[in-house]
Amino acid sequence: MSMRVILFIENYLWLIFTVCYLYQFIYILYMIIVGKNKEEIEPEEEQFHKYGIVVAARNEENVIGALIDSINKQNYPSELIQIYIVADNCSDQTASVAAKKGAIVYERNDRSRIGKGYALNFLFERALKESDCDAFIIFDADNVVSPDYVKEINKTFCRGYKAVLGYRNSKNYATNWISAGYSLWFLRDSEYLNHPRMNLGTSCLVAGTGFLISRQILEENGGWNYFSLTEDVEFSADMIIKGEKIGYCGKAMFFDEQPISFKQSWVQRVRWARGFYQNVWKSGSKLLKGAVLKRNFACFDLLMSIFPALLITLIYLVITIIKLLVNFAIAPSVNVLILGVLHLLPFMIFGYLVMYVAGLIPTITEWNQIEATSSQKILYTFTFPIFMFTFIPIAGEALFKRVEWQPVEHTIVKDIDDLMNRFKASVKE
Repeated sequence: MSMRVILFIENYLWLIFTVCYLYQFIYILYMIIVGKNKEEIEPEEEQFHKYGIVVAARNEENVIGALIDSINKQNYPSELIQIYIVADNCSDQTASVAAKKGAIVYERNDRSRIGKGYALNFLFERALKESDCDAFIIFDADNVVSPDYVKEINKTFCRGYKAVLGYRNSKNYATNWISAGYSLWFLRDSEYLNHPRMNLGTSCLVAGTGFLISRQILEENGGWNYFSLTEDVEFSADMIIKGEKIGYCGKAMFFDEQPISFKQSWVQRVRWARGFYQNVWKSGSKLLKGAVLKRNFACFDLLMSIFPALLITLIYLVITIIKLLVNFAIAPSVNVLILGVLHLLPFMIFGYLVMYVAGLIPTITEWNQIEATSSQKILYTFTFPIFMFTFIPIAGEALFKRVEWQPVEHTIVKDIDDLMNRFKASVKE
């Protein structure tokens, strides 16, 4: 590779990055100026729909009870809510704990088809036959749900959306910099990506848990036919390619447990990154066609979301290192190495500042929704860019590593009443 080619790629990568991702910063500006003050549209006619709450659980005896308790405390007619659990290849008491709490439980034992997508499809095959639910809401076993979740998401469903996601908060924001990194990332996704998408009339993107899907969509699809490492992305792509819009309900809050060990976090995010690549390969051409030929912005938006910006960053770093090695080969000296490292400093500082602002803004606007001390909230805005930088090697490893779905252990039990009381107290302060 000649130096001229290296410099050309290096210079134009930033232009590509800006063109691809500038709109996300426009989302942030929109929410700051307009979005937070914009009233949510109420449905013309609200109907109390019947919902099935579906959960794919693998060895979740520690946390499944708290989730079911929070669902049973919904400010919504209890006769219109039915809980369905699939105990997927469990070796603990998940099934019995869920059954004692009043859930309908199915046990699945299939070691040949491992993954959340297979478990959900198994569950929907039964729930669709045995229930008359108008829609289903998917949660993970470690979640707990605010009392108004179903009531609020029902309003958005009544507006005609066939899929709706809620506001994703965290049970363990303040455990350490890793859990805080995840938490800030999801808060940003909720309020500075999906909220502006909703307000601007484009489609939102599902992120794993806490979302509604209509019975109509499931019946048209013949169940849940999404089996990639990131089945949520696969579902979003399928909906958007078909011309459906996924809605967002910021008042439908639920709480998620975040990983706290770096090793566990690394393994999970490598799977996510690999799943993004799978979906680029599967749906990328259709999304590009929809963006260019049909001028469907949602197709472009999703394509940019699953083709990680950090992969472009990784390519930039590789090109810069190659340039450094070429310069060193031409004129080997310590000064050449020092100048090469110094060349990276502006890039690293700029990247840190961008990520810091990306974490600072949701910290400020969602301050009362974060369960942490003031000093912790401030501290974790500084560690958020470091958390995001760790995605760079992850994006590289995921390109080449063979990845399989692995369960994440959940141990943090939070009572929903206690969580909501803390938030009420925080708002009063």
